[in-house]
Amino acid sequence: MSSRPSESQPPPSVASPRLLAGLREDLREAAYTVDGLDHLLGPVASGALYREQPLPATRATAAVGGQPAACLLRCFVLGLPVDAPDLAAALPRTGTGGLLELGLVRRAENGALRATCDLRPYGTEEEAWWVASDLSELAIGGPLSTDHVLGIGGASTTLASWAPRPRVRRALDLGTGCGVQALHLAGHATERTVTDLSGRALAFARFTLALNNIDAAVRRGSLLEPVRGERFDLIVSNPPFVITPRRADVPLYEYRDGGAAGDALVAGLVRDLPAHLEPGGVAQLLANWELRAGEDWRERLGGWLGGTGLDAWVVQREVQDVAEYAETWARDGGHRPGTPGFDALYVAWLDDFAARGVERVGFGVLTLQRPASPREPWHDLVEVPHPVTAPMGPTVLAGLQARTWLAEHDEDDLLDIAWRVADDVTEERVGRPGAVDPAVIQLRQGGGLRRLVRLDTLTAGLVGACDGELTARQLCSGLAVLTEAPVEDVVRAVLPLLRELVADGLLR
Repeated sequence: MSSRPSESQPPPSVASPRLLAGLREDLREAAYTVDGLDHLLGPVASGALYREQPLPATRATAAVGGQPAACLLRCFVLGLPVDAPDLAAALPRTGTGGLLELGLVRRAENGALRATCDLRPYGTEEEAWWVASDLSELAIGGPLSTDHVLGIGGASTTLASWAPRPRVRRALDLGTGCGVQALHLAGHATERTVTDLSGRALAFARFTLALNNIDAAVRRGSLLEPVRGERFDLIVSNPPFVITPRRADVPLYEYRDGGAAGDALVAGLVRDLPAHLEPGGVAQLLANWELRAGEDWRERLGGWLGGTGLDAWVVQREVQDVAEYAETWARDGGHRPGTPGFDALYVAWLDDFAARGVERVGFGVLTLQRPASPREPWHDLVEVPHPVTAPMGPTVLAGLQARTWLAEHDEDDLLDIAWRVADDVTEERVGRPGAVDPAVIQLRQGGGLRRLVRLDTLTAGLVGACDGELTARQLCSGLAVLTEAPVEDVVRAVLPLLRELVADGLLR
């Protein structure tokens, strides 16, 4: 069950700024970008490659072999041997000599060149970057080595989407891996620090940052140890949160396994974060948590948060039973279902969960904030299993601000504002054919968390009149007249929903 011996090549070099600058220009001119590859491959091959199925991309690039982007994709993503003249033509400033000096390729059979690492485009609508990491499982064709440096994965893109992007002075990327989150921080943080326990990961992060001409302080160590005594305005982290059996015959992958039993690593990280956040500072991280029979996930996370003094907005995105979880992570390292290695890992996970009475594992996103001034922290723990808008960062930032405002203002302040229904909110009324009144009235949020909120007649009347003209208190007075109910009863009935709609951005 142990991982095969490492066959990893040394990480690429950052010793030559001249070569890195030339490579950056070559990649850009070759249209080796996210949009360029989407256009080159088409939707079918692009979708298959996203699912780690290389065959359609192999066929598509072979059909247009003369294009520079096709040559680069075959070399640095698919891991195929490429003729040296073709690679030199695709990267004229860098040339094969430069690629060898940077450590990006090695000589293979028949004079061809093979990539020593994965190098692929990544970006947003505004930015185009390139990320270096170890060759993926589809390129090496077997289980990963335990010191494998993961490239752009589902967790890293999730964190990048959910992280808020306020302008800040100091930001920390904790557990940077190959440096994906640091690329995003460059756009809104003046000073950036990246940390990782893996020296190999930090070498790849240095290369990724240098290739994209981004500066950051790079420090090695476990979790927050490298920044002891320092505080930040923003901390983002995709920590090694995977719950892995603590057994000698189960390989520990540096990119996912933190070495602690169960979910203790992230729980401890949450407790340590307050000392490293400036007042008003925010931490955004991903996590797994264990759930035993009858255990409510909110109670478990509440135990993590208790005594920290942090505001917390936790969104549980998914829950897996222990078999699903074991299958996911036994397969993640490159073992295939039905093989002895996979089955042995599967059993190890099931035994480990059974020994501790774990039945389910939750996954979610934690947004934590140190209050800017002394007050009781607010906690909002919600389940959102359905698709949400992307990127979620603007929604997270607005939600933080709204929840903080609610925590710092009383009911009179809430009632004395003229609220307006957000532009992306629509109302749906559903009823039996021929019925005078609808059986269901609900609000549907088009963006953000894409919430669906059930209304009663009273709250429907309130929301329907929220056009920014009258305050919520005035609307409650009008509803009291229409329903012939005391104003106090109307206020008491609508306040919980009013707070909920303000917190999630349905009312602004």
